[in-house]
Formats: sequence, structure tokens, C-alpha cells
Amino acid sequence: MRYENIKSWILIVLVLVSILLTWNLWTYQPNYETMESSDNVKEVSLSEKQEVQKIIRPDLLLYHIKGQHYGTNNTADMEKVIKELSRWAFFDVKKYTNEVKDIKKLIHDSGNTEIIFPGEVPIELYRSVLNIEGKKIPTFNFNRIIINTENSAKENGIVYFVSTENQQVYISHISSANLSEFNRNFYLKATKYPRYFAFQASEKRTIFLPEAATEMTTYKYLPVTLDSEEFKEALFSDPSFVQKSFVPSGEEYTNDSSKMTVNFESNLLRYVNPTVEENFINTSYDLVKRSIDFVNQHGGWTDPYRYVDKNEYTHTVTFRLYSMDGYPVFNGNGMTEISEVWGRDEINKYIRPNIALELPLTTEMVKVTRPSGHDALKFLQNKKNFKPSLLEDMILGYRMERDSKENKLIILEPAWFYRYGKSWGQITMEDLGGSQHGLE
Repeated sequence: MRYENIKSWILIVLVLVSILLTWNLWTYQPNYETMESSDNVKEVSLSEKQEVQKIIRPDLLLYHIKGQHYGTNNTADMEKVIKELSRWAFFDVKKYTNEVKDIKKLIHDSGNTEIIFPGEVPIELYRSVLNIEGKKIPTFNFNRIIINTENSAKENGIVYFVSTENQQVYISHISSANLSEFNRNFYLKATKYPRYFAFQASEKRTIFLPEAATEMTTYKYLPVTLDSEEFKEALFSDPSFVQKSFVPSGEEYTNDSSKMTVNFESNLLRYVNPTVEENFINTSYDLVKRSIDFVNQHGGWTDPYRYVDKNEYTHTVTFRLYSMDGYPVFNGNGMTEISEVWGRDEINKYIRPNIALELPLTTEMVKVTRPSGHDALKFLQNKKNFKPSLLEDMILGYRMERDSKENKLIILEPAWFYRYGKSWGQITMEDLGGSQHGLE
């Protein structure tokens, strides 16, 4: 009997020990230190991210008043107008092309405010700037916003979105209160701006140029070279497998599928990934948004760049540097552009400057005057074999070049530029009696 009791107690003790061990096993949490995954890519930010309205901006603001035209490209003034539009509610957006007999008249007629963008803008992307009502709106691109101020007394105001490239028009409506306020705060005060004149380049294209000479500023900068290692961390999926080598003009970074070249003479960075699939089938919205997001991911807006062009056939998007006073900056070697070429899901080519204009030399700024639009246009018209129908645009801007006396410095020199037959050219002060310089 005593032997059976001992066995029972031993069995009870073993059961209790088993329960205790099982409970410890279930609740035990080892105190391991957190280990970073070797697959994580280091987050790199060369500069601040930018919202869509900072990258997609208009180039020119025109007010058509009683047969006269007044315009400005001042960044601050255009921001005020876009900020005003962002407060409105746009509704009843629909295609209107077939209802328009004369698109040119609709755009430039008296009573209209014309907001001109340098490139075709997908409306889906610009919905982050404008409050467009309705879950589904038509899919279209535009490069003009036309505000008809003469309808301010009616029940609703009218705003057109126009593509001069595709000759397409979409109509929308806003409240009469919004239109009246715009008329009072902007349109009726527009005569303070410089006067412009119209040049009829072709049946479908009108170019507006300043009547008088324009005072501009020549700038000098001490550029800052961007860190190539940060671009390596940002652009390669696994930077630890990237090999760096030195070449006569700069540096090369390679892995088994991609290459990044940094040229210190041309100040260009070129990243190429030839293994990506080429069949890009997404929309223009996807193309432009993806391009903006890509630069935002590594904070690549190291200077004030703006969206200027897209090509859906080559899957290319281009951003251009702008001066602090709102003029586009050109350079024949590509030092003022960010260019992206896309495959199906990945970047195929990424070409951009490896410098930033962070240090302006204020003591070197000089005021200069550039000729009127009449003088610049006359120069082109006197060129042999000049065809007005091939003239796509004509603007004041800056040419970026190295200082001939001090090679470390960058100069922004004011000049006239024109887009003729898909290529940009320049008219210098010497060109008013000399030869033409091509940029592309």
C-alpha cells in the first residue's frame, strides 16, 4: 500500500513539472538584439521632396483685355493665381472640342485669362492641385487653363482645359462667386504687367512676345558637387554589390545589370539599367507621376526644376532648371535637365546634373536689358529659309555656361530662345547681327 502511494506522488510531481516546463516553453521570449536585414536599401535624401504643384508649374500668365495682352512669368505672381484656383470647386467636366468652331479664338479672345504650361499635363495628376468634383472625370492632357472672366454675372463661371498640341478642349464650371473674386483680384489689375503682342506662327499656333525690352539679371554661382556615393545608395537595389572604378573623366559604378557614370567635366550623372522590360503600357498620368515619385524617393530636386515635357512613345519625361525669377535655363550639354526613360516597372535611363547651384554670388549680379520680342522675332524672320510654321515657341531665358575667367564658377546669361522644328536654339546679343547657335 505504501509503495502505491509513493508511485502516485511521484506521478503527480512529474505531471506538475511537465506542466511548468510546457508553460515556460510557451511564454519564453529570447532577448535577441534587432538585426538589420542585409536586403534593406539605405534611404537617401539629397534634398527635400516636392509636391506636384511645385514641379508642375505654368510658364506664362496672359490676360487678354479689350484687344490688348498683358503677361508675366513671375513665379510669385503665378503661385498666387494657382493658389486661388486651388480654392475653387470645378464641376461638370466634359469634352467640348466638337462645340468649338475656333480654338484659337476661344483661348485668346478678350476677357480671357490664359495660364500656359510648358508641357502637356495629365488632368488626373493635376487633381492633387485643383479640387475637381466627381469620382470619375474624362482622361485628358492639357497645356492651357482658360478662365473666361466675362461670364462673372452668370450663374456659373466657365474654365476651359485646352491642349494646343492635340487641339482638344474640355469645359468645366465654377461658382460665379469664385469668378467674380478672380476678376476683382487679378483680371482687373492685369494692366500693371508688361504688354505682349501676338505673332501668328501658323493657323493653329499663336506666340505671344513682350512688346518692350526686358530687364533681367546675370547670375554667378559657385556650384556644389553632389555626392556620387549617395546616388549609388539610392539608385542600385543592393549597393553592397556595386563596384566603383575611376575613368579619365570621372567615376563608374557597376553591378551585374546596371551602370552609373559620373562625368566631372560635363557635370552629368548617367544611370542605365538595360535589363528592364521595354514594353511600357501605362498612361501618361502613370508616366509623369512615376517620374516625379522617382526623383522624390531620393530627394533629387537639388535645384528648382519644373516638368516641361513627356513623350509617351519613348517613355521619356524631362524636367528643366528654372532661375529664381522664373525663367527657364538652357545648356547645350544637358546640365540643366533631368531626363528619365522608363521600362515597364523600372527606370531604364536617368540622366541629370551632378551639381547644385546653392551658392549665388550676390556681389556678381548685374542688371542687363534684353531686346523686345519684335527685335528677336525680326532676327528669325531674316534667317534664310525660315518657316514660321516650324516655330513652336519663343521665350526669354538663361544660358548656363562656365565662367571663362574662373572655370569653377557657373554663369546664367540672359538670352532669347526659340523652339524650331523640335529643337531649341538661342539668339545672343551678338546674334542680332551674326549667326545662329543651336542647343540640341
